[in-house]
Amino acid sequence: MTDLADLKLSNAQIAWRAAQDIEDGAYVNLGIGFPEMVARFQPEGRQAIFHTENGVLDFGPAPEPGTEDWDLINAGKKAITLKPGTSFFHHADSFAMVRGGHLDVAILGAYEVAQNGDLANWSTGRGGIPAVGGAMDLVQSAKRIAVLTDHVTKNGDPKLVEKCSMPLTGVACVTRIYTSLAVVDVQDGHFVLREKVPGISMDDLQAVTGAPLHTEGEVGELTCPEDLE
Repeated sequence: MTDLADLKLSNAQIAWRAAQDIEDGAYVNLGIGFPEMVARFQPEGRQAIFHTENGVLDFGPAPEPGTEDWDLINAGKKAITLKPGTSFFHHADSFAMVRGGHLDVAILGAYEVAQNGDLANWSTGRGGIPAVGGAMDLVQSAKRIAVLTDHVTKNGDPKLVEKCSMPLTGVACVTRIYTSLAVVDVQDGHFVLREKVPGISMDDLQAVTGAPLHTEGEVGELTCPEDLE
């Protein structure tokens, strides 16, 4: 079997790939941690409008180290900058935007994604995110739900599975998964492989995926810039 460590994309590369699918003018919520990186890689000529649950819309990039204003943060307590037109509003109004279906895309991390689109991305027992936060609202309300994740756990277990074993964040909500090895859609209750990294065979990719990978036509090559940070 191929050594996956030599083929895997970095977190920055996964975030870059996900950014290529965000439409110009889309209203986008980025989950805490790894998904926040997506904001760095907007394609030229496109500008997403980023939303954060604590009440900011259309904020700018992270400030340079040492210039942070800690009154200006996102939901992950990371410093942000302001742009012309940045809006501030009450936490309740922010969730009214979410629950009202006004977000085009929500991008989150995951512990597990099931082949029917179920998402498990929180746990009180693994030292990660200690509570579900706004994720349950986001995954049931945004028009498109994308997941960014390593293809396997640190122990090498699949994160794309037949059925989630952890508490669910949302049911049948995920539409596309960007992993360190592939781009996979959830369609009609199963995984459909759209792209895979160069050098990995279908057999090797299936061996680290916990549910069948279906294909429809030619599978694309998942390539990203190498010098991303």
